Amino acid sequence: MIADDVMLIRSGIARLLKDEGVDVVGEAADADELLRLVALERPDVALVDIRMPPTQTDEGLVAARRIRAQWPDVGVVVLSQHLEPVYARRLLADQPAGLAYLLKERVFDVVVLVDALRRVHEGECVLDPTIVARLVRGQDPSSPVHRLSARERTVLGLVTEGRSNAGIAADLGLSERTVEAACSQVFRKLGLEPSPDVNRRVLAVLAALRRDEHP
Repeated sequence: MIADDVMLIRSGIARLLKDEGVDVVGEAADADELLRLVALERPDVALVDIRMPPTQTDEGLVAARRIRAQWPDVGVVVLSQHLEPVYARRLLADQPAGLAYLLKERVFDVVVLVDALRRVHEGECVLDPTIVARLVRGQDPSSPVHRLSARERTVLGLVTEGRSNAGIAADLGLSERTVEAACSQVFRKLGLEPSPDVNRRVLAVLAALRRDEHP
């Protein structure tokens, strides 16, 4: 499901995705139409622009959170024209699994877009690398993120982007075993103990998003 108030953008994204074998089940021009179509079609993933009518502020974000609350089996990829970390925090504050936040320019790289759709459908969380860098830089000095080494921060950033261990290893020129060890160190320093009941990669995303507020 694609939601954007600009018809040319909707149609362009739909064509790109169809050319990659993605089944586009509907297009919406505003948040109300998006919610109606999601209720009707129950797509695997909804691709939603943050700024939609009538105010062109955060209607898409509100709709995305409502989709996740009412239909938790529907993944959501939110697109933003500008770098707005506060929106990323709002979107992912409740439950980041099955969500992605990408800059709108990423739709022109169909490989990146399709990969994000697939990962979100599989329950992962994907953040745009530019947003990840801003979020990590904005961490409070007391945040456990600052306990990480430079390499561990790089690994955390790639985890937050939704990369697998194999993908991280390929990007950094490391072995998968080295990446697995680095991830274990990241999880340990963030206080994320192994448990069959939690996904530590998702919790690491929350740690990267969290910023302590002081009076």
